[in-house]
Amino acid sequence: MSDREGTERGLDGDATALALVGAVGGAGATRLTVEAGAALAHEGRDVALLDAAYATQGLADHCPGRIDPDVTACVTEERPLDEGLVTLPFDTDGRVACLPAYAPFERLARAKAPEAAGRLEGLVERATDRFDAVLVDTPPVAANQAVAAVTTGDRVVLVTPDSRRGADALPRAADRLRDIGVVPDCEVANAGPGGTEGTVQRADVTVPPSEATSPDAAPAYGDDAAFTSAVASVLERTLDIVPDPDDGGGLGEYVPGLSG
Repeated sequence: MSDREGTERGLDGDATALALVGAVGGAGATRLTVEAGAALAHEGRDVALLDAAYATQGLADHCPGRIDPDVTACVTEERPLDEGLVTLPFDTDGRVACLPAYAPFERLARAKAPEAAGRLEGLVERATDRFDAVLVDTPPVAANQAVAAVTTGDRVVLVTPDSRRGADALPRAADRLRDIGVVPDCEVANAGPGGTEGTVQRADVTVPPSEATSPDAAPAYGDDAAFTSAVASVLERTLDIVPDPDDGGGLGEYVPGLSG
């Protein structure tokens, strides 16, 4: 943690847990999780990224060095949160620390059990005590750990591809969340690399394609005005970002409120 640990937990003193949920596989929730974390870190916030997408293990692609323990070891073997956190090499004022999934199939299966999902909830809660914000990369809600992520989170972003497939999947995914008592705070259409824009008309925010298409190129936050603006819009809708009148303008004027 930075020297700011335990301070500036947001406008009301509480950290916020935000689950970014894919409406379907390949929706881009992992990428948006990384970019949102980078955006908050640019504002000087310390952010934790937790991986609930055990099958795809996408956050591991952004983590340098050895991953041991990963999140599945933490929830099956009760390893401490701090042992698994990997600091991402972003040039930001705040820290982005990641607890990725990187495990053999046998442990992935055990990590999806109800008792392991309960431990994931505990990791999220402990992270909110240590960081200014906690972002959870969450797969489509069809397994225990995904349910744990969205019900433990203070806010939920539902991410879908900006395509006909994504347009069809979004209302079904929103209905599934409502089945477990969760209403999405923001619906995002993700155009993705080389994608189109405007197919998912009900989306609150459309994230345009970015030239940064590989894990090594992320984050793209700050490099592309339209992309950066879309990420900022997601955070504004979910974490109560407010403009800073003392800033010189541009997207840097946004200061995360993080009001749980």
